[in-house]
Amino acid sequence: MKKILVVDDEQSMRDFLSIMLKKEGYSVLSAERGSSVGEILKKEVIDLVISDIRMPDVSGIDVLRMAKDIAPETMVILITAYASTKTAIQALKMGAYDYIIKPFDVDEVKLIVKNALDKKRLEEENIYLKQELKEKYRFENMVGASVKMLQVFDLIKRVAETSSTVLVSGSSGTGKELVAKAVHFNSQRRNSQFVSISCGAMPEPLLESELFGHMKGAFTGAHSSKKGLFEIADKGTLLLDEIGELSLSMQVKLLRVLQERQFRRVGGTEEMTVDVRIIAATNRDLQKMVDDGTFREDLFYRINVIPIQVPPLKERKEDIKILAEYFLEKYNSEIGGKVKKISEETLTLLEQYDWPGNVRELENVIERAVALEITDVILPERLPEKIIHGRMDSDGFAPKTKIPDNGLDLELYLDTIKKDYIQQALEMTGGVQNKAADLLKMSFRSFRYYVKKFSLR
Repeated sequence: MKKILVVDDEQSMRDFLSIMLKKEGYSVLSAERGSSVGEILKKEVIDLVISDIRMPDVSGIDVLRMAKDIAPETMVILITAYASTKTAIQALKMGAYDYIIKPFDVDEVKLIVKNALDKKRLEEENIYLKQELKEKYRFENMVGASVKMLQVFDLIKRVAETSSTVLVSGSSGTGKELVAKAVHFNSQRRNSQFVSISCGAMPEPLLESELFGHMKGAFTGAHSSKKGLFEIADKGTLLLDEIGELSLSMQVKLLRVLQERQFRRVGGTEEMTVDVRIIAATNRDLQKMVDDGTFREDLFYRINVIPIQVPPLKERKEDIKILAEYFLEKYNSEIGGKVKKISEETLTLLEQYDWPGNVRELENVIERAVALEITDVILPERLPEKIIHGRMDSDGFAPKTKIPDNGLDLELYLDTIKKDYIQQALEMTGGVQNKAADLLKMSFRSFRYYVKKFSLR
């Protein structure tokens, strides 16, 4: 419930406004003297002050000054019986939302109050969203503690202070778009648009229209003119993801925009000028594409002003535990905080896997494990088989694995592997233990011992 403070030296006016506003669903306080407003604002969170401009002790202008000094987010509306244009202009310049002259229309007052509170709500939402974005994409909050990622964070910090074009390279799933957003939201352009497009996700005619816009009638189906992403991102940042997928003809058109900062909408003749920071991203080797003649050399040098290479997860395995625990917290909150931690055996398996899908694959694995886990600890059984068993060699055995820097509980690890294979054998043989034992080349006695040890059925 929004809280409104009515300030007027006339009892009848205070009572009238209080009754009217309470009927509209607002919480209302009232004050007879303007001099008491300061103390009220210090004790109460007031959304709107409605004050008479002429009072014996402190004027409405003084009330406005107090509100802006003590609670600048509070809206102020002034009321007077005197149609003083000079005072009205002074009040508006000082930050009053509006100015009402007595006698006033009740419906008009209701509408002005509603509009003032709507404006305050939108301002609060805007501040919250900007802060949320800033916090979400602060480079300090990106997950990772490895030397390679710390180097990336440092580079983001220095790059963000410039307007230079950036090329973010790395395998799929490493977080290239997150890096691009971190650059934008830590730059002077943070209050303008961040726009992204996948250059490999659409055919060339549609991509050209998306980037540069089009005029009405430019092609079949163009029933109205449309802004392109370059116009939308003016004063902001445009991420060109998968830039290595551009055709040679589109590369020429993009190069012109980067060189001249001008373009034409499809079907248009007017030259449009924009101020856009370009960040390109790719999982391909653009230098090799230049050598092969499939990517223009001049465009490559134009976008490769500041390169940022995002390392694959297999090259920063010390980050796996941090990332896994981060994703555990993220998805655990969605199911009521049931899962508390990840077992050491599970972490060992995660750290031994090569993660071809990088951070995105790890996130999917943890999300799946959290959803399937029935205890309060993520156990190895909740992991996909390819992670539990690793990649098999030609003889059907898991390859040699490197012992983690923090060591390995070999007995626990081997028990995890044994338990999973025995469970699979039982499932494959319909629970017939002697057949399952033959499948694993074990004696029935040994097989039955491990079934009992691991409480298998």
